[in-house]
Amino acid sequence: MTSFISQSARTTRTVWGLPQRFASKPAWLLSLILIAGVWAAATMGAVPVTWQDWLAVLQNSDAPLSGGAYVLWHLRLPRILFAVLIGAALALSGALAQGLFRNPLADPGLLGVTSGAACAAALTIVLLASSGIEAPAALRYWLLPATAFGGAVAVCFILDSVARWLTADSIAGLLLTGIALNALAAAVIGLCTYLATDEQLRTLSFWTLGSLAGANWALAGVLLITLVLALWALRQLTHAMNALALGEAAAAHVGVNVRALRMRVIMLVAVLCGFAVAWCGMIGFIGLVAPHIVRLLVGPDQRRLAPLAMLVGAILLLLADTAARTVAIPAEIPVGIFTALLGAPFFLVLLARMRKGV
Repeated sequence: MTSFISQSARTTRTVWGLPQRFASKPAWLLSLILIAGVWAAATMGAVPVTWQDWLAVLQNSDAPLSGGAYVLWHLRLPRILFAVLIGAALALSGALAQGLFRNPLADPGLLGVTSGAACAAALTIVLLASSGIEAPAALRYWLLPATAFGGAVAVCFILDSVARWLTADSIAGLLLTGIALNALAAAVIGLCTYLATDEQLRTLSFWTLGSLAGANWALAGVLLITLVLALWALRQLTHAMNALALGEAAAAHVGVNVRALRMRVIMLVAVLCGFAVAWCGMIGFIGLVAPHIVRLLVGPDQRRLAPLAMLVGAILLLLADTAARTVAIPAEIPVGIFTALLGAPFFLVLLARMRKGV
């Protein structure tokens, strides 16, 4: 099988038939697409938003907002920012996982990281209510992200152990491990669903299908801080990640502490997935699709791959959430359904390309 790096190097010659010069400055094009997506998401929906509503929001007066301006400020804009940040976080976690395992199929969703976080959150929802313990509101607010993070960390350590036990090119082994972990998490979530009350069932449905309906400015601020800290940590690791792409022996030869690098990347992936799942539920395939699209554009260099993958992930989730809100007005379809409809065919195409060595 052709190596991870050589596959990426060959595919950067053309991108879906376009010349390589298209990939010279993709950030500009992606930024324009994201801005257009933000505008479309803000104006589309059950309540129309006009330019007068934008002016009312931008004036920042003491007068209370009403109509479209209220919807724009209190509902649409927080949700848009939430979609952008969650999409960026999922894409970054996918890029890190693929770099760590040197495997283009290493999506946190396919490998069970997302399911592990959701499983831990589901157990917390059911067990905390069943125990009768009255935890403070602040503790309950942060308990779900903390337990989701713990579930993601546990799965990442299992995958790290499996990846070191298998040969470097054993894609099937990692995928089978992910299938087993996903099945185990699904069984636990199913048991929680069986034991849950009606109120808990509604919450569990939110986790399993994925939704951005709970977005608000406070959560968006927390996610923004988390993402900035993750980017700062990643900046210290990009050269080591590029060295790791050549193999553990080559990375160690140039002075990379491979074990410490693995631990740091695992923690980053777990933090990003844990926070995303804790507040939005299971949203799959963004971490698979976004890094691969960017790898076709700019190659495997983490210095460019990670930030551009975040842009693509933000665009994909923003478009998916806009479709989820507007396709069946006034009802709302879970956004996880749309990302699965996008990601499943992409995954099959990616498998076919890898089989042909493209």
